[in-house]
Amino acid sequence: MSAAHAADVVQEQAAPGFNWSGVYVGFGVGAGANVHKLSSDFVPGLSLNGIGGEGIYGQATVGYDYMVSQRFLLGGLIDAHVGTIKTSLDVGALGGLSADLKETYGFDVGVRAGYLLTPSTLGYVLGGYAWQKYKLDTNAGFGMDWDQGGYFVGAGVETAINSNWTLKGEYRYTRFGTKDNLLSQFGLPDGALNLDTSRHTFEVAASYRFNANDGGAASFETPSYNWTGFYVGGGLGAGAVVHQIEVPPADVKVNGLGGEGVFGEASLGYDQDMGSWVIGGLVDARLSGIKSKLELGGLLGGGVDSISLNTDYGFDVLGRIGMKVNEATLAYALAGYSWQHFKLDAPAPLDVDWGSSGFSVGAGLETAVSDKMTVGIEYRYSQFAKEDFSDEFPIPSGLVTSTPSFHTVRIDAKYKFN
Repeated sequence: MSAAHAADVVQEQAAPGFNWSGVYVGFGVGAGANVHKLSSDFVPGLSLNGIGGEGIYGQATVGYDYMVSQRFLLGGLIDAHVGTIKTSLDVGALGGLSADLKETYGFDVGVRAGYLLTPSTLGYVLGGYAWQKYKLDTNAGFGMDWDQGGYFVGAGVETAINSNWTLKGEYRYTRFGTKDNLLSQFGLPDGALNLDTSRHTFEVAASYRFNANDGGAASFETPSYNWTGFYVGGGLGAGAVVHQIEVPPADVKVNGLGGEGVFGEASLGYDQDMGSWVIGGLVDARLSGIKSKLELGGLLGGGVDSISLNTDYGFDVLGRIGMKVNEATLAYALAGYSWQHFKLDAPAPLDVDWGSSGFSVGAGLETAVSDKMTVGIEYRYSQFAKEDFSDEFPIPSGLVTSTPSFHTVRIDAKYKFN
């Protein structure tokens, strides 16, 4: 009877001691996209959101955390980054004109508040001040640079992988203040061109904590979790899309037309626990508000106020493989097939829609909060097939094409049935 009773009871084990209070340094790499909104004070109501860029970056961080209670943490951080997130333009028809608008370097100063999901794994939110340097390079004999300040907010999951080192996955949304004097060097008044920039990024970073094994570790128990079984999940996410637009007859290529927004996602999957490793597969579906938008301010009349390119729904069929980094947390990579529906919301006959196949790759951290539930954070890069607009409009084949790519992050929860 004792054995039978024990089989029905959730078994729990104490996690290794880890002291989250103290100073740490971290180093990470990330990827993401930005969206530039263009407007002018001299044409009220007209704006384009926006011009998109994408790329990767590296970041170094110094921070301090303090456990204010058994499970709650407060901290501060300073980090610096260099990267390649950029928008590019190539026009062969104009003698080979090329231009790049690039984020070169920047820094953030912020605070964070965290909650220990287990003694070894922290879920947290953060926010603060952001500063970024931009540079416009061309091969036409001119260029310019400027800086912008703003704010960032975000969320992440950080987990201990040994006595001093942690691994984290972190999303940040950054919004910079309006830059209204970009064209002053050309003698134009402030407000002739306004630039509002936002950015969506995801970073994977390792941090070294100097006194993580000096005592003061949380003492509550870590739930035992068997990763084998079917699960259902749901999550919320945000991100950006960048469309690479090409006009082959004019030898024009611009990467790109940008958009941003949020989405909701539901998933169904199965994992197999292999000991130190977990393999599995999943199917998910999403409804999305990620879009590019041109505000017209009534310039066209007829009640037409805007034109938008929407990415309204889609699905994925993915496989994943993960490694247990501690007793309750999985670090994993995933890849597979993706499908996305696009809709051009514009006056007839421009109001068209189409579907496009592609692929997704990504990575995430997932941790057990009970014997049935997990929570996690995940980044995906998705790219879809080139769309030839001659399939939608009566224009010559190959005249205008678009190749979209996505940078998205979702925070989700999963329930395992067995």
